[in-house]
Amino acid sequence: MSASAYTGVPATRAPLIAGVLLGVLLLGAALAPVLAPYAVDALDLANRRAAPSMRHWFGTDELGRDLLTRVLFGARVSLAIGLVSAMVSAAIGAAVGSIAGYAGPLADDVLMRITDAMLAIPRLPLLMIAAAVLQPSVPVLVLLVGLAGWMETARVVRAEVLSLAARDFVSAARAIGASPARVVLRHVLPGVLPAAAVATTLAVGRGILMESALSFFGVGVQPPTASWGNMLYQAQTTMTSEPWLAIFPGAMIFLTVLACNAVGDAIGAATS
Repeated sequence: MSASAYTGVPATRAPLIAGVLLGVLLLGAALAPVLAPYAVDALDLANRRAAPSMRHWFGTDELGRDLLTRVLFGARVSLAIGLVSAMVSAAIGAAVGSIAGYAGPLADDVLMRITDAMLAIPRLPLLMIAAAVLQPSVPVLVLLVGLAGWMETARVVRAEVLSLAARDFVSAARAIGASPARVVLRHVLPGVLPAAAVATTLAVGRGILMESALSFFGVGVQPPTASWGNMLYQAQTTMTSEPWLAIFPGAMIFLTVLACNAVGDAIGAATS
């Protein structure tokens, strides 16, 4: 079901709204040092756990830190993990899918069985174990999330490569002596890019959710670095008494993932 079905927004307007929303979120993250009303770790102990007000629009946390500031700086970490892990997933998935779709039945069988085996492993528990063992920094967390998310892209790319490999222009390239690498790079991959772009867009939202889940369970981004996920982790004991501590970072996660899915739907519709 498309994102517009959940929001009630007409399908023609949903991609535009989603694109604008993503643009605003990315701009806010990039300009966080300029837009944030306070320093990211500035303490206001006289206003600990203060409700939203004109002084602190999103309220403050248990240390008196401004929540709007934390959300803006948390966006930098959460969005970076989502975007870069999606690129890692796309690169690995495109390579695996291209080889599986073009190198012949033996390579296809081996690579697709590996892909199926990876898909059969529950990703979140696997990432939690890996993160608990490695106690990762943000770059390592990006790599872990990326390595856990390439399988969907690989299956999509493989299907497109199999379809394109049977086309006349690919047969003609082979007939004039083009090497397999040249055929794939010059004739097959350009046709795969739209489908890969859809998979990558969806992987951004999946990466943000994975980071949020890992941080919520305490094995993701570690304080004092702010991310939307660890802000939820820190808010879990006060959700009934200070709900704003969970509402604002949770809303950012929800809106970002929804916007990524809407943009992915739009790209898929435009290229199908």
